[in-house]
Amino acid sequence: MTATETNLSTQYDPKQTEAKWQQYWAQKEVFKADPNAKGEPYCIVIPPPNVTGSLHMGHAFESALIDTLIRYHRMIGRNTLWLPGTDHASIAVSTIVDRQIKAEGKSREDLGREEYLKRAWAWKEESGTTIINQLKSLGVSADWTRERFTMDEGLSQAVKTAFVKLYEEGLIYRGNYLVNWCPASLSAVSDLEAEKQEVDGHLWHFRYPLTDGSGYLEVATTRPETMLGDTGVAVNPKDTRYKDYIGKTIILPIVGREIPIIGDEFVEMDFGTGCVKVTPAHDPNDFEMGKRHNLPMINIMNKDGSLNENAGEFQGEDRFVARKNVVKKLDELGNLVKIEDYRHSVPYSDRGKVPIESLLSTQWFVKIEPLSSKALASLDNDNSPNYVPERWKKVYRDWLVKLKDWCISRQLWWGHQIPAWYVVSETGGKIADNTPYIVAYDETEAENKAKEKYGNNIQLQQDPDVLDTWFSSGLWPFSTMGWPENTADLAKYYPTYTLVTGFDIIFFWVARMTMMAGHFTDKMPFKDVYIHGLVLDENGQKMSKSKNNGIDPLLMIDKYGADALRYTLITKVVGAGQNISFDYDRKKQESASVEASRNFANKLWNASRFVMINLKGKTPQELGQPETASLELVDKWLLSRFYQTVKQTKANIEAYSLGEAAKGLYEFIWNDFCDWYIELVKTRLWQDDTSTSRLMAQQTLGYVLEGILKLLHPFMPHITEEIWQTLTQADGQTLALQTYPQVVGDLIDAELEQNFNLLFDTIGIIRNLRAESVIKPGDKIKVILQTQNQKESDILRSTQSYIQDIAKVGELIITSTLTEDPGQVIAGVTGTVQVLIPLTGLVDVAALEAKLQKKLDKVEKDIKALTGRLNNPGFVNKAPEEVIKGAKADLAEAQKQAEILRERLDRLK
Repeated sequence: MTATETNLSTQYDPKQTEAKWQQYWAQKEVFKADPNAKGEPYCIVIPPPNVTGSLHMGHAFESALIDTLIRYHRMIGRNTLWLPGTDHASIAVSTIVDRQIKAEGKSREDLGREEYLKRAWAWKEESGTTIINQLKSLGVSADWTRERFTMDEGLSQAVKTAFVKLYEEGLIYRGNYLVNWCPASLSAVSDLEAEKQEVDGHLWHFRYPLTDGSGYLEVATTRPETMLGDTGVAVNPKDTRYKDYIGKTIILPIVGREIPIIGDEFVEMDFGTGCVKVTPAHDPNDFEMGKRHNLPMINIMNKDGSLNENAGEFQGEDRFVARKNVVKKLDELGNLVKIEDYRHSVPYSDRGKVPIESLLSTQWFVKIEPLSSKALASLDNDNSPNYVPERWKKVYRDWLVKLKDWCISRQLWWGHQIPAWYVVSETGGKIADNTPYIVAYDETEAENKAKEKYGNNIQLQQDPDVLDTWFSSGLWPFSTMGWPENTADLAKYYPTYTLVTGFDIIFFWVARMTMMAGHFTDKMPFKDVYIHGLVLDENGQKMSKSKNNGIDPLLMIDKYGADALRYTLITKVVGAGQNISFDYDRKKQESASVEASRNFANKLWNASRFVMINLKGKTPQELGQPETASLELVDKWLLSRFYQTVKQTKANIEAYSLGEAAKGLYEFIWNDFCDWYIELVKTRLWQDDTSTSRLMAQQTLGYVLEGILKLLHPFMPHITEEIWQTLTQADGQTLALQTYPQVVGDLIDAELEQNFNLLFDTIGIIRNLRAESVIKPGDKIKVILQTQNQKESDILRSTQSYIQDIAKVGELIITSTLTEDPGQVIAGVTGTVQVLIPLTGLVDVAALEAKLQKKLDKVEKDIKALTGRLNNPGFVNKAPEEVIKGAKADLAEAQKQAEILRERLDRLK
């Protein structure tokens, strides 16, 4: 291969390059895991995105973090698996399909279950394909041969197995219980899917007359419509105002039902009047009080939020309409005392976005205590799983302690249908709550069990409900690997190593997985839980569909490239678990930070082109590794900086400080390698072929560039693969499978690095002084470096050739004292070194001084005018806030310019 053939194109094209390597990796199955291969396992299972449309910026962020970890561990020799997949998301997908059907003027029942599920599967195929293609466009190194879906055949079998086992162990039961009910999705929802919202409401005070006619009790409530289902009034037995009333009864207004007055310590004496109505079928606290005092439970509400036959004259009315009418009726009857404004917390359905109702319903439950106690023991005794950052450990633990029995049935059709069959009459008919049921793996087994228990003349009907999505998601780390079968994947890759997820689903998902895994596998499902924050919009707001402030990651990828987007998201991580803000100009559809990352990619591309042109067609392997004994000072400095960067990058990645790792690489590549080393060795590269100095520079350039590409690959896989392939002339190999750089501690020289900092500071000052004095870039100048510090003097002498080369210095004098008057000079200082540039014969000092003074006069005039405006009450009180802000910014900038100009004039004088 000739030198010309090894050159990269003049411009980097991310779209073409990224598509090429994504296709190559896929065709060659580069990321396919082999459980029989060598290496310690390192496995991450994807937090499966819901098949509800397309990915958002949060998914891109999470995927970038995971892929960085996976690629790094693959390169350090681990047997790596990133297992991808998607989640069926029962409630969310049902809401989407229901909306589609409603637009056609139909309902779920009009279609029937079979046709409805066809619609849901069609949506899944469309959405799931979109999501997978988006993930692939990010360049993630997942093993697509192992892609799973929570309702595919294998995982569905795992779900049935888990359900049957828990039931047979007595940990799943069917009971009449108060559940959170979403009238919008017509389904039960878990406590974790209930989002508390502060709302401005009212506190209504009503009189409940005593049955004996001796007076009344005044109760206060935020939900007047539920009084139709009251079966008691409660007071605190310690409340001296009411203790004599305990045991008496009142007549429930409107309804006319006689109900008891009970004493219960749950009642807060200072809330309202100290008397509370008890509605056991519509409030979780009342439900518990009702059980303690054997109160009847009267349900007054239909599942769609309207009132039922137990509501009397209000039957058929929507709950909020009935609320107004009940208050109106009580007012007409003389029972309304007063209405107070009251701000309080109301649970909303996370999916349905409507207030949740507490509804008495027959549901399936998991006994949570045996599962949560095992997860707690693992956490307390073994710190398993380990949380990064550690503060989330307490959040996770607190939730495990507070968990109640888990309602796992949902009144939906899309999802895993509960593997339970009810024994019904020969003619079938509606299933009653007390109907006998059989739990089995399939209908055939259920029939055999039913006949054995109830005889041959029976019919079976499967429970129409489906399981909570989190039931199947809770099995994800091991069901995706073939559990309950003892597969090679399960033996090799489980437990997984790292879970990367957001803090917002610790309760929904992480706790479910640890409880299920602890019970079924006797192991925690992952070693570490790396918690990341949310991606916020340009105003620091959480991105959401309702706010319409989301940013499509594909838009950023199309404009800047996947590597640029990935790198931007990772570098924004300032600490594990912290939210990150994403800057975005919505009008222009541009992001300054992603553009900066694209510029970084271009910088690396151009530097690589320069290196390859100067390697004259040879690969780093052909040139050989630089011999330490022959290295020049600057070569040793670069290798020291390189290995220091290797050390820091590895340490940061291992500690999940991915943002710090990415930023450290940026500093080394942009500053040390591109801006300094390449500039310092250019003249050596122009020497003839026999030059040892040139060979050392070539070897160092090639060796370090290849190392850079390996270091950066987990963060920016596409551009590094493209450059590496060209640099090494790789034949059938891929950078993704190369060995990550190792630290060579002998070549790290902290003192040498410190010495070079003085060199760079000195060159920087000379460059600045040249610019201030308007000295032409090509003019060779005289420079005097004066210092009485012997160490700094020695450093400058050892590096003076670099100073002269880079700063265009013809004559360089390094001295402790000035032996002659240098004439008019411009000066600067770094450390104890005074940098002097004699100007006589080089610059018309008087003209330069006059020019600077003229600029200063103008700036001072601007400062005076701006200060006057801002001190004028008429301007400050009348001008728009944006104009005032602009004037303050202009003043600050003018003051800064004036300070710089005065310093430059002082140096001339």
